[in-house]
Amino acid sequence: MTTKPVIKKRLDTQSSLIKIMKRRGLTLATAESITGGGLASAITDVSGASAVFLGSIVSYSDQSKTKFLGIPKRTLTKSTAVSETVARSMAEAARKEFGADYAISTTGVAGPGRAYGQKPGTVWIAIASKRETVTIELALSGDRDAIRKATIESALACLSRILTP
Repeated sequence: MTTKPVIKKRLDTQSSLIKIMKRRGLTLATAESITGGGLASAITDVSGASAVFLGSIVSYSDQSKTKFLGIPKRTLTKSTAVSETVARSMAEAARKEFGADYAISTTGVAGPGRAYGQKPGTVWIAIASKRETVTIELALSGDRDAIRKATIESALACLSRILTP
């Protein structure tokens, strides 16, 4: 059985990310909505990830974003879960909750239908560190699975770029 190029590329990105973080003594956590635990799974696919990965909060519903990440209901009502504000809040809360050096959050609409007035493929990723929080908006296309996979790959690639200037 051969590994598909996309899967191999993602594993290469994950492996190099884990190696960089290990070498620098950095830790990582995630807060996921659109990816439903897929980002944490992708990270833990790499042998040795436990040296850097502290954990994940899968906050798929608005209620769980409030209960487990402390995002105020008024923020979710005003900005919606699919927003830069919520992505930023998710990443910062996960970083603080786990005591991690970095945290990645993912929120968006995978489809097939619209949510929060947004069309499928609207995605926000945030990466929080002690110094700053970087947010990225994506407009992805494809079916639900393709959007979720592209979100995971983009999140890992963004953190990789931050760590390797």
